[in-house]
Amino acid sequence: MSKIKHARLILQSFINSGYKAYVVGGAVRDLMLGITHSDIDICTNAQPKEILGIAAKQGWKTELVGAAFGSVMVIVDGKPYDVTTFRREEYGEDSHRPTKVEFGALLEEDLARRDFTINTLCLDVYGDLIDLFGGLNDLRMGIIKSVGDPHLRFAEDALRMFRAARFSAQLGFAMDKAIFPAMVANLYRVRGLSVERVRNEIEKTLLTKYAGRGLNLMLTSGLLNQECRSREANSDIYVPIMPELSHLYELPQNSRYHHLDTWRHVINAVETIPQKLTLRWAALLHDIAKGCAGIRGTNEYGEPTDHGHDKAGALMASVMLKRLKVDRIVAERVTWLIANHMHGPQPEIKSVVKWLRRRSKEFSQFEQFKEAVEELFQLYRADGLATRHKLNCRFNDLEELVFSVLSALPFFPAQLAIKGGDIAAKIGAGPQVGKIQKNFLERIQCGQLENTIDALENALESQLKRSISTKKITQSQ
Repeated sequence: MSKIKHARLILQSFINSGYKAYVVGGAVRDLMLGITHSDIDICTNAQPKEILGIAAKQGWKTELVGAAFGSVMVIVDGKPYDVTTFRREEYGEDSHRPTKVEFGALLEEDLARRDFTINTLCLDVYGDLIDLFGGLNDLRMGIIKSVGDPHLRFAEDALRMFRAARFSAQLGFAMDKAIFPAMVANLYRVRGLSVERVRNEIEKTLLTKYAGRGLNLMLTSGLLNQECRSREANSDIYVPIMPELSHLYELPQNSRYHHLDTWRHVINAVETIPQKLTLRWAALLHDIAKGCAGIRGTNEYGEPTDHGHDKAGALMASVMLKRLKVDRIVAERVTWLIANHMHGPQPEIKSVVKWLRRRSKEFSQFEQFKEAVEELFQLYRADGLATRHKLNCRFNDLEELVFSVLSALPFFPAQLAIKGGDIAAKIGAGPQVGKIQKNFLERIQCGQLENTIDALENALESQLKRSISTKKITQSQ
């Protein structure tokens, strides 16, 4: 049974018990747009205890995910549905959570507390649309408009400003003219948001089709220049979000190679690269050090240069991603990509082998290394497509050569045809095993040795004989 059919089943169970219930929010919005929506939210005038009782009668499992806010997770056939009681809210100093919640509201009162009109659309059990705030027209017009006064909505919950940017990026919608000034007026409220919530909205925005729209709004409104709250050692500190991006706006580049300023170049790269978190972060931050003191200079023609922006940018990105509490594995890969995005090999085998050997030393497993190289070439491609000359005409040949070599040659001991344990059985365990494996790898990469069991066993025997011979000569002296 599909999720929407399950949702109708839930609605009917509430109606049979004498309550009202509707599918509401993003699922309805996306249904109107012909987009598949995985999460389905339901609103009802039944209170949490009553929701639990109705679910129990149906044999459905439940979880209290936000009882104070009237929210119960109802699980039907293993699929979760967020069922929330109609409510009114009052906000205070907290930048995201209401200080007072009252149940027993009417549907119109419940919808009036929501963020944007396109998220107030409801469907009843018969599939009829309920549109109390003009959300359908705004959906047709492609506009993000607040429910009521945007100043009040953003003052209540500062995260809504980041959500506005995210929805614009996700749907490709324009902003109602009242949104931007309301965001600027309420920037001070961002300080009370947790760094985790802010980062989540930024990452959701990064992964959208029109990420540039959302990122541009976050930058030009001043959202990225604000501080937010980070919990460290049982106390709150305030950390900058991403003010380092601001100087890229309208920052000129060498016009011989670039037709876009640095910020527009970055945005172009973000939207060109595949929608994967490591890649989107890398594209956003790959030129972060351009224009910085000690990096920005001029060449003999008076044109701007940014020598060393890759290494400096990797250090800057590492600091930024750590304070935003980005997943450690993601952050490490992003900084590696930024540090290496200016250093590809020449399109000939010796150069490629040397380039791969040098970079493989930063990884412990082949699969990790292969994935990193694949991502690096995706960054090369997105970066190149955002320049005046697009891509070097030999780029595809280089990419093909790199992955051909990567498939043909071993770069890690685990890829050798002979195991470390077999080597240790003949020469004894210890650091000498690693030295022999390194020697075998280099000889195979140089074409001096084949990666077969017979060839490596013969090479090992020869090395043992040489070692014994050398030992005898030394003893005789």
